[in-house]
Amino acid sequence: MDACMATHLLNALPHPLLSVGGDGKIHDANPSAELFFAMSRNALRKIRFHDLLPFGSPLIGAIEQVRARRAPINEYRVDLGTPRIGVERYVDIHIAPLPQLDNGVVVMLQERTIADKMDRQLTHRGAARSLSAMGAMMAHEIKNPLSGIRGAAQLLETALGDEDRALCRLICDETDRIVHLVDRMEAFSDGRPVERRAINIHEVLEHVRKVAQAGFARNIRFVESYDPSLPPVLANRDQLIQVFLNLVKNAAEAIGPDALQGEIELTTAYRPGVRIRAPGKASPVSLPLEFCVRDNGPGVPEDLVQHLFDPFVTTKTSGSGLGLALVAKIVGDHGGVIECESHPRKTVFRMLMPVYSRRDV
Repeated sequence: MDACMATHLLNALPHPLLSVGGDGKIHDANPSAELFFAMSRNALRKIRFHDLLPFGSPLIGAIEQVRARRAPINEYRVDLGTPRIGVERYVDIHIAPLPQLDNGVVVMLQERTIADKMDRQLTHRGAARSLSAMGAMMAHEIKNPLSGIRGAAQLLETALGDEDRALCRLICDETDRIVHLVDRMEAFSDGRPVERRAINIHEVLEHVRKVAQAGFARNIRFVESYDPSLPPVLANRDQLIQVFLNLVKNAAEAIGPDALQGEIELTTAYRPGVRIRAPGKASPVSLPLEFCVRDNGPGVPEDLVQHLFDPFVTTKTSGSGLGLALVAKIVGDHGGVIECESHPRKTVFRMLMPVYSRRDV
């Protein structure tokens, strides 16, 4: 294979690839590495490789082992996150000796993000299915007795004094609260097929923004960063509105009513190359449409981030923990995935969704 063909092959690789000399300086990098590190090839070639890594990265020691043993090493699920490329960037790392460079190595990075998204999404779908069965059962077995309890309390209220009437009112209020919770769980048991069509996501986001700024987010600044060339998404409009209203309301509540610098950013982008095997589909499905809701609130506690889409998990003192579980179910029903990345003053909910195609209708 001639040098020209080898260069073309390396440039075509979808994974970041860098060659590092014995002095630690980057000798060369492919276009995927430029994208990953948000630096041009020329800029990368002017710095040492460890300048790209977080402090104490195990990758530095792994490179030294490869040089000493003259044998490849693989490291899995290593966090290379830095402020430049994102605080959490988990990758699988493959390092091999490079005889053409004096004591050099070649480093290939394979991002774990998509694989982890799919693992979490399958977990969310399993939890939603369990909740669907529970919701159907509760709707029948609990709502009927509750209506009887509420009716009896109302009758009793008419025959009691003021002090005891307050207790009857409390019974009615609590039964109403439980019925509301069961109603929300019942939404998970709706097994009817979703009617989907070509939807302009920017029209949906504009509608959600207007609703939010007319009510719960009237004091919060909205920033819109849209890709105007984005193709339609294959979706149900009402359910998309439900998803984004939930996410925007959560963002507004996280910021709080008194935050003068509160900001919610809505972004859309086209990200080619993301393909997954979805349940019920014979071939991989492309998810090139990326929609994000960002806020500058205090962030989600680290121990809750991985469980935010599980039923009954919430950061709110009065929350039911079903809103984001329903969001994950709706996104999953549309063949998409959703994830959350949270740090102080920056929480991002990111959705990947399929493009509309006439074959899907």
